[in-house]
Amino acid sequence: MKILGVLLETSGLIYDDIVKTTVLLDDMNDFAKVNEEYAKYFTELFPARSCFEVAKLPKNAKVEIECIAIKK
Repeated sequence: MKILGVLLETSGLIYDDIVKTTVLLDDMNDFAKVNEEYAKYFTELFPARSCFEVAKLPKNAKVEIECIAIKK
């Protein structure tokens, strides 16, 4: 989420500009931990979200998050 924040900032955006995220997990048992961390970064309504368990992520990552953000 911190890296996502840096990427948003370079485009003049903030977390609240995110309207949709897709979360890819290597283990769906980590979903609660992701929710806990996710909640730290949004101050209003959470953006729409999809979450999937996948067999493997690049560089053996545990989570990958993509987002769509629109300047409000």
